Amino acid sequence: MIRKTLVVFILLLITTAFAFAQNNYSNYKVDDLTDAQIMQIVKQAESIGYTSPEQISQLAKARGLKDEEIEKFKQRVEKIKKQGASSERPQTQPKSSVTRQIEGTDLNNDVLNENEKSQSKKNDLSDQTRDIGLKIFGSELFKNKNLTFEPNLRIATPKNYVIGPDDKLLIDLTGDNERSYELQVGTEGYINLEYVGRIAVGGLTIEQATAKIKSAMARTYPALKSGRTSVAINLGNIRSIKVMITGQSVKPGTYTISSLSSVYNALYASGGPSDKGSFRNIQVIRGNKVITTIDTYSVLLDGIFANNIRLQDQDVINIPFYEKRVEIEGEVKREAIFEVKNNETFADVLSFAGGFTTKAYTASIKAFQNTDRERKIIDIKSSDFSGYKPKNGDKYLIEAILDRFANRVEIVGAVFRPGFYALEGNLTLKGLIEKANGLTEDAFLNRGYINRLNPDNTQSLISFDVAKIMSGTQQDITLQREDKITINSLFDLREERTVSIQGEVRAPGTFPYADNLSVVDVIQMAGGLTEGATPKHIEVSRRVKGDSTITDKSKIADVFIVNVSEDLKVLDKEFKIMPFDIISVRASEIYSAQKQVRIEGEVTYPGTYTITSKEYRISDLIKNAGGVTSLAYVDGASLKRPGAAKVNPKDKNAIDDSEEEQKKILNLERIQDSGIKDGKEKKVDEKLIQSDLVGINLEKILQNPRSRIDLILEEGDIIRVPKQLQIVKVTGEVLNPNSIVYTPGKSFREYISGAGGFTGNAKKSGAYIKYANGAAESTKKFLFFNNYPKVKPGAEILVPIKPEREKITAQAWIGIGTGIASLAAIIVSLLK
Repeated sequence: MIRKTLVVFILLLITTAFAFAQNNYSNYKVDDLTDAQIMQIVKQAESIGYTSPEQISQLAKARGLKDEEIEKFKQRVEKIKKQGASSERPQTQPKSSVTRQIEGTDLNNDVLNENEKSQSKKNDLSDQTRDIGLKIFGSELFKNKNLTFEPNLRIATPKNYVIGPDDKLLIDLTGDNERSYELQVGTEGYINLEYVGRIAVGGLTIEQATAKIKSAMARTYPALKSGRTSVAINLGNIRSIKVMITGQSVKPGTYTISSLSSVYNALYASGGPSDKGSFRNIQVIRGNKVITTIDTYSVLLDGIFANNIRLQDQDVINIPFYEKRVEIEGEVKREAIFEVKNNETFADVLSFAGGFTTKAYTASIKAFQNTDRERKIIDIKSSDFSGYKPKNGDKYLIEAILDRFANRVEIVGAVFRPGFYALEGNLTLKGLIEKANGLTEDAFLNRGYINRLNPDNTQSLISFDVAKIMSGTQQDITLQREDKITINSLFDLREERTVSIQGEVRAPGTFPYADNLSVVDVIQMAGGLTEGATPKHIEVSRRVKGDSTITDKSKIADVFIVNVSEDLKVLDKEFKIMPFDIISVRASEIYSAQKQVRIEGEVTYPGTYTITSKEYRISDLIKNAGGVTSLAYVDGASLKRPGAAKVNPKDKNAIDDSEEEQKKILNLERIQDSGIKDGKEKKVDEKLIQSDLVGINLEKILQNPRSRIDLILEEGDIIRVPKQLQIVKVTGEVLNPNSIVYTPGKSFREYISGAGGFTGNAKKSGAYIKYANGAAESTKKFLFFNNYPKVKPGAEILVPIKPEREKITAQAWIGIGTGIASLAAIIVSLLK
């Protein structure tokens, strides 16, 4: 059993060693690699401190992976990591040992992966602390996912790189001697070079080690001295180092990182300073001595990575508590909490905040301070900005300037350049008018006024004579701040004067009035007369300006008749138009646009015909259409009259009499089947539908043309003469609504029987018939009998439903009984 276990252990060691030996990825194709192989590369990278997809991809590139494969490799790593995180993360995940060590005091742990970092951050920070952290200037530097501070692994080996154990050196001889060596630095800092021996390089920089190795090899390779052979020494792999981050870090601990990493690389891995940590005094300790301090403000404000040295194994980064913090808000470009050094002033804090905004009140700022017992407020003048030393906990409020002007006056109205002007010196009213380039020609010179603010901000009005101010006969007025001067135009003080024209002109409307305007001028403004206009008898209506006493018999308008020739010349005495006149141009009595009607169906020549006279009748249209054919059903002929206003809405002579001519016919629709067994009455939809049909009797019209029933046709009329109709339609409250073949002599009740008879909800007395020509006839009642109308071909029988009746409830019956009893009691009392 022990032997089997030993064999398995040896196989695992061989497999692991083989995996770590695969340092050359130049022949790899990402598409040919399985997920397991990708994960093997990922685990190798994580073992030396590279956890993010960007870091792993950069390491693979440093080991020879081709550029065209890098992006594919990165996408595969992200995909596999995402799948692994989603499938392996339980609902309530316990903290790893690494996370527990960071939250406690044990600092000897390995590097955190990205998921553990974010989870630890969420568990450590409360909501209040998180809000404060967002306001601390610099905290976003280490929380921004777009900033990783990853070291570039593809650069040449830096000359100041310090060699340590596990580093691999590539030594290449070229020239007379051709040889390459790949040597690993041992734990004691030595390399063993063939034919040369052991060389101590641990603790030396690459530059120092190169000189030492070259000197040692010169004894074996003399051509090195003459220059015929050269040697190049580079770093073959990048070892990992361990650094410790202590103090007020978001996640303090021991981190395994690349030997090329700098201070900011390590700070980013640990999440940077915590809410109580210093951003300006981060210490790098090596050999128990502080070798440098980091001020992150050099990066945040100037983009300069000052003192960002390369870390060495066992370095310690200590983040102490902050000593002094102040907050600034209001009209500055960057509101935040800033850390201040002892030698810095408020001017430095203002510089950290980006300076004032354009709306800031810069004369002084308010500072809120904490004393030993309470808070206090002080004002810091602008002259003291460079001398005031901030105190811990100070809060500075930068207010906005007042929304008012110290030297503004305004002039509006009848000046050439109205607007705002500066109140300079002893500016007077006349001086301001001259600044505005003077008065316009239409200025009202009798009066202007000044709106002035009183000391208590109430308004006062000062009036002046514009003409006298400008001529100097009235004392000029000295202006004050926020004075508003108004000089009206003559047109502002009177109603806008217009004239209107209507009737037979091409563009009727309202036009501005001008002096010496004539009727012909206004007609020309309206585009001239239409073809149907008569230039004679043009009516002009004019307002009457009377006295203040108006009676019922007072005249309110004057009407004038003006005659104009065809070439727009006034025939009568020249007539001048006054403001607000209304000109009406009439249409010629004998002029009329062509009007057309249409005839369809069984006539010899169906189509559209023009009305040739004002007494053009139905019989005239039938005659012009060649008469009816032998298949025509004359009794079913109908007239559809939509009205001229619908056919030609632009026709000014059309009279819309649709409200008087159109008929409303009750059209009942069957909503439910007749087979209702629950005793509920069916509901029906009763709606009034406008009908354009006019019931005519074409047979009598043709027998007696130009009689009273021979209607005069109007524009848009449609005469329809159908073929011989052969069916009768039965709808409404019958058991089987359908169409039945017409049989001469068959009665109304027989057609109802052909449709299955009346339903239980049918209102028999309300049944009516609608004929093919649009006429309708209802059922007449004599005593207890219904007298149904005559049925003709093409007719439609409609049976309505009985109206729904409300059932009498028990409460209603009780009310009726109570009323009867009360009435009986009253009658009995009266009889007594």
